[in-house]
Amino acid sequence: MRQAILKLIGKNAKMTAADIAVVLGVKEEEIRAEIAAMEEEGIIRGYKAVIDWDKVGSNYVSAIIELKVTPKTGYGFEEVAERVSRYPEVESVFLMSGTYDLSVVVKGKTFQEVAMFVAKELSTLDSVTSTATHFVLRRYKELDVPLGGRDPDERERVSLC
Repeated sequence: MRQAILKLIGKNAKMTAADIAVVLGVKEEEIRAEIAAMEEEGIIRGYKAVIDWDKVGSNYVSAIIELKVTPKTGYGFEEVAERVSRYPEVESVFLMSGTYDLSVVVKGKTFQEVAMFVAKELSTLDSVTSTATHFVLRRYKELDVPLGGRDPDERERVSLC
């Protein structure tokens, strides 16, 4: 039942326990108890809205930073990942396979602010051997939610028949 609940609230965190109970055919109290238990156990870490910031005129930029790291003996990548995670500019940190080690999503007010954060903070960390910055120019989909779709052109709706 946990997997089913997680899938439902993963798609729509606004679903109520009553809604989930109806979909799964169980009592609402069972759903409430299961969600509370998963929150207590740290399985459910939080609830967030996916916001299309372009539509509200927010002035911020984000970038995906590739970090190559030399891990310290006994700590692996954990120490660097935890340290990077503490910066308020950092939205996400992922351990990656492939040509780099950590993928870091950073948000700032300007391209220059993000670039300076990378130059002064991330690139100067002891274990970081190199960085590569990729600025996000447009978001099309985030957390499984389509963003910024074009408005339908009214001319497309005209039928010639």
